Amino acid sequence: MDLSGKVALVTGAGSGIGKASALQLAANGAAVAVLSRTADEVDRTRDEIEAAGGQAISLTADVSEESDMRSAVAALIHRFSRLDIVVVNAGINGVWAPVDDLLPEEWDNTIAVNLRGTYLTLHLTVPHLKAAGGGSVIVISSINGTRTFTTPGATAYAATKAGQVAMVQQLALELGRHRVRVNAVCPGFIETEIADSTVKRKEEIAGIPVIWPEGDIPITGGKGGKSEDVAALVAFLASDRSRHITGSPIWIDGGQSLLR
Repeated sequence: MDLSGKVALVTGAGSGIGKASALQLAANGAAVAVLSRTADEVDRTRDEIEAAGGQAISLTADVSEESDMRSAVAALIHRFSRLDIVVVNAGINGVWAPVDDLLPEEWDNTIAVNLRGTYLTLHLTVPHLKAAGGGSVIVISSINGTRTFTTPGATAYAATKAGQVAMVQQLALELGRHRVRVNAVCPGFIETEIADSTVKRKEEIAGIPVIWPEGDIPITGGKGGKSEDVAALVAFLASDRSRHITGSPIWIDGGQSLLR
């Protein structure tokens, strides 16, 4: 999966799936712009890439803010002069609560980061992918909202993840003539830190009582996946080995969503 000469942007690259994807793309030869709203985290990702002999630039931006993203993409192009790969990973779980308890501002925040952030990232990078003669967009969605609907109170989150897949399929057709491929990666339970920032309220009201089978991730006996597992799929979708794949949601969950 040689990516030499390619330039990638990875949002939410300070930790978890985004960081692992950035490291994997760099290991395969891509120059990588790593973006996060947390400067110290994304700087560490950049430093790890450079320490391993790769090329990287760190960008600090809130993906839901147009001015931030315009400045970030401009800095990327100024440094590398082109863009070939976009990994839309930045996102939040937000607040999980019954719909009549979920506040409008909580709903709006999840929509802003996950959906508006996806839109702004693509709105501002697609012209550069077209200018490069094609490229690959990988949107990190989820099994939630695409194949499972059993997470108590995750209405806003599930809506954004379903929306991302709809965007992927719409844009796969729109951008196909420009040789830009657009795919979605839909992870199940992956061991990252995103759960630490999830606010949950009244799960017992929003949830349906159910007993999951023991070891409900069949391929691992119940153990969650690793960020590196997702990163390997991202690298494949970024490479020419996936040249005939577009408009596809790909679930990476060890079979978890088949039981839920």
